[in-house]
Amino acid sequence: MNTANTAISTPVMPPKDREAWHQGEIEMQERVGVRQQMADVGKRVLRDHLIDQHRQFYPQLPFAVFGTVDENDDVWATLRANHPGFLSASDPYHLSVNLPRDADDPADAGMGDGKPIGMIGIELHTRRRNRLNGRITAQTDKKFDIQVGHSFGNCPQYIRLRDFEFVRDPMSAPTSKPEISRKLDDRARALIAKADTFFVATYVDRDGGHREVDASHRGGKPGFVHVNANGTLTIPDFAGNQFFNTLGNILCNPEAGLVFTDFATGDVLQITGDAEVITEGPEISAFKGAERLWRVVPHKTVWRASALPIRWRPQEEGMSPNSLLTGDWESAEKKLAAMSAAQQWRSFKVVRITEENHLIKSFQLEPADQGGLVSFNPGQHLPIRVNVAGHDKPFIRTYTLSSAPSDAHYRISVKREGAVSGHLHDNLKVGDTLEARAPAGDFSLQPNIKRPMVLMAGGIGITPMMSMMRHAVYEGLRTRNFRQIWLFYAARSMSDRAFDAEIVELVKAAQGNIRIIRVLGDPDGATPRKDYEASGYIDMNLLRAVLPFDDFDFYLCGPPPFMQGLYDGLRGLNIADKRIPAEAFGPASLTRSRDNDDDVPELPRASSKPTKVEFAQSNQSAVWQPDANKTLLELAEDAGLAPEASCRGGNCGTCRTKITQGSVTYNNRPSAKVGADEALICCAVPAEPEDGEPTPLVLSI
Repeated sequence: MNTANTAISTPVMPPKDREAWHQGEIEMQERVGVRQQMADVGKRVLRDHLIDQHRQFYPQLPFAVFGTVDENDDVWATLRANHPGFLSASDPYHLSVNLPRDADDPADAGMGDGKPIGMIGIELHTRRRNRLNGRITAQTDKKFDIQVGHSFGNCPQYIRLRDFEFVRDPMSAPTSKPEISRKLDDRARALIAKADTFFVATYVDRDGGHREVDASHRGGKPGFVHVNANGTLTIPDFAGNQFFNTLGNILCNPEAGLVFTDFATGDVLQITGDAEVITEGPEISAFKGAERLWRVVPHKTVWRASALPIRWRPQEEGMSPNSLLTGDWESAEKKLAAMSAAQQWRSFKVVRITEENHLIKSFQLEPADQGGLVSFNPGQHLPIRVNVAGHDKPFIRTYTLSSAPSDAHYRISVKREGAVSGHLHDNLKVGDTLEARAPAGDFSLQPNIKRPMVLMAGGIGITPMMSMMRHAVYEGLRTRNFRQIWLFYAARSMSDRAFDAEIVELVKAAQGNIRIIRVLGDPDGATPRKDYEASGYIDMNLLRAVLPFDDFDFYLCGPPPFMQGLYDGLRGLNIADKRIPAEAFGPASLTRSRDNDDDVPELPRASSKPTKVEFAQSNQSAVWQPDANKTLLELAEDAGLAPEASCRGGNCGTCRTKITQGSVTYNNRPSAKVGADEALICCAVPAEPEDGEPTPLVLSI
């Protein structure tokens, strides 16, 4: 995968932070906005001794992972196993390790007296784990001690549950000899391709030449590590404890040692090589759950057949719930391919149809070509193209996605209210296909914002809110950090309301972080507090009565009067315009009052004179008349052209067209973003020339 990415440069470490985190860890923490939080955490959790809980834990383990550095400054990770009790701590400052030297293990070269070492102890059958680093002391051919430098607990995420058994005396040496290479052979690639677990060692030289080695665990779904043709490994970095020991070390010292094991055979693959942290690029968004990537280019590999005296078998249903929320590279590559063809029409198969109420049906869509889905932001819409009986040309419509970006499908929820929606309701069946293009639209959740949000939906306006809530729940489960949501949902009656059962399930999954206020215009036949929380409609009085007004973002979607009234009321409370994203349906648009600090230029005046409009690709032209009150889309249609368009209100962006000469303006500012050399022709008209001399407007239609 030869996509452009951005690596992080080595930062400068503030002197005040030397006791807790080093410069690379601090840089990573700053990049994700947790610098101050982790400064406090470091003081609490990084200890120079083993607490009693850890002293009791280590003797239970049948294996441990170690990280060392050899005489060439190459870092190695290794697994070493022995019967429980081989690790013990007679005092809080030393851990005794009852293991003999092993010359076949490349990590053994760094296990001499006084050498730095990192270690992680994991109970695979319980997911408990703890880490430490320090220096080797009292080293002999049969054992050594570790003088503790740092000791700390670790979270249990991404660990697959496995039970163990010993198949031979752990003190006896394996009969096979190590196979050393500079490249990954087919056997090594196959082991990595099926791995759901590996371990990594890294190190850093801190001020004064003090070297610290770290050993860590990485887990995911089988296939979460990618190996390209030249042997480079690409690994997604998922949400974690935000210590960034591994990636922080790589920033300062771009090297890593990896160890993979075949849990069923005891085979071990060890790799040492150059490492890099990746923070930008399409691969990150394509890999479900990835927050960044890191890469390792091997320069030496060691294969040791049956090296371990221990075997593991996976527990039934033992996959980590955290891993199940992440992806794999096969899916990521499909998504990357879909992203490269984002503006092409693709065929999608209807795999499920759900009646949400008597007016709304949801259509679940999957690519008919078995390809990937283009990523989207919660709240965006899906452009579709359908043929309707009795019409010569296909219709293009945009329907808001009610699925989340993490779902393995697109879902559109369509209200019956026109020829196209009626066709979808009456004629589309499971197994049928329709055409769709990449999701688009500017109404969506703002990325990387943690502020509480208030979602206000009227009628079919609930569809983008479903996407937002589904995404918020996924992100909350994935990161263990939920965003607080208030949902105000208004419908005329119980029979007009949609997604009742799904909303209840989302509220449960959100662990108390979603509160719903259901409003019925006609509550006849409904039970208060069971079926609804308020009657009438959503207005500022209801918001004042329910909301603890705080630093909220407000999202609006529904009929124009509903949105305009709420928008004006919120602006009257000095809520910033940029804190009130809104989505209008059809040609309706919201009249906004901009913030004083908004740098939004005034729209130019519409041309006061007839203007020739040339449609360059069609080799046709027409004259726009200022008194005819026609948009450029209507002018093109009058000329027999059929440009792609949907909302006719400047909301969806489907009609976005290149301007090769001249300029345009709008009677009402569109909500969809548009470039300086583009026009949303569904609501655009020619602009008054700056010099007063009319010139032809040329559009690439």
